[in-house]
Amino acid sequence: MGEQIETVTGPISVSDMGKTLIHEHFLFGYPGYSGDVTLGPFNREEAVRKGIEAAKAVMKHGVKTVVDPTPNECGRNPEVLKEISEATGLQIVCATGYYYEGEGATTYFKFRHTLGTAEKDIYDMFMTEIEEGIANTGIRPGVIKLATSKDEITPYEQLFFTIAARVQQETGIMILTHTQEGTMGPEQAKMLVDAGVDPSKIVIGHMCGNTDIEYQKNTLATGVKIGFDRFGIQQLVGAPMDEERVETLLQLLEAGYEKQIMLSHDSIIYWLGRDPEMSTEVAELVKNWHPVHLFENIIPALQKKGVANETIETMFRL
Repeated sequence: MGEQIETVTGPISVSDMGKTLIHEHFLFGYPGYSGDVTLGPFNREEAVRKGIEAAKAVMKHGVKTVVDPTPNECGRNPEVLKEISEATGLQIVCATGYYYEGEGATTYFKFRHTLGTAEKDIYDMFMTEIEEGIANTGIRPGVIKLATSKDEITPYEQLFFTIAARVQQETGIMILTHTQEGTMGPEQAKMLVDAGVDPSKIVIGHMCGNTDIEYQKNTLATGVKIGFDRFGIQQLVGAPMDEERVETLLQLLEAGYEKQIMLSHDSIIYWLGRDPEMSTEVAELVKNWHPVHLFENIIPALQKKGVANETIETMFRL
């Protein structure tokens, strides 16, 4: 059967993943959402309904698998993902991991660090979820999610990277990362590869947040894959416009990197807590931040620029 990856409904062959969106969130909440339950209560039925709708929409474009790398403290819900998967046939991969220091729930493991147990505790968390399943669900993650801050990798974040590298080598699981505002991609890749992780098991995320070709090539030179995975997010979180992303992508394709690039949106189908309220200007900027934007708008733009369909399809294969 070949190399396998865990989905929320069980293991599949990597070769059976087919057309894959590498970074989308069926549910997501910034840590702290759980305290806003009076005005932002969780509606599981609505989350499942919206998830099924999104799953069916991407499947119409040939997508067979979606990776949902929601960190543990940001509302990861493998049981909801399993319900969506079983209702639609979409293969969904969930994650184990924690968000970057500036927007994650840091207090828990920082406290355990003062007790001297954090390294062991994080290792045990990763290994137990990977080998036995998340909580009592029996659902196993298919990727480890890691994240770093803008312009730095803090000691807190480095702890997770170091432990994840060890766990990856012991289990073979994929690692998928978050880079903040187009920074630290080469540093993430080098840290993981130097720690012994197979580059083919690493996807450095949100690389489309940086339009510097040398930044891209320095990361790609380590052998990792990169995510051009925020199409539709414009100007928010320091993101470039989609036109700039496309231009950067075209330069990388011309240089022959299509086998190391994956495309996605980082879309959020259901917000935990209250939905964000956006001004008219911001809403206009992110009007295409949804999981079929690539197929409706970006791929046609690439085709008009002469990018072959075979090359486009390659960027949806893990």
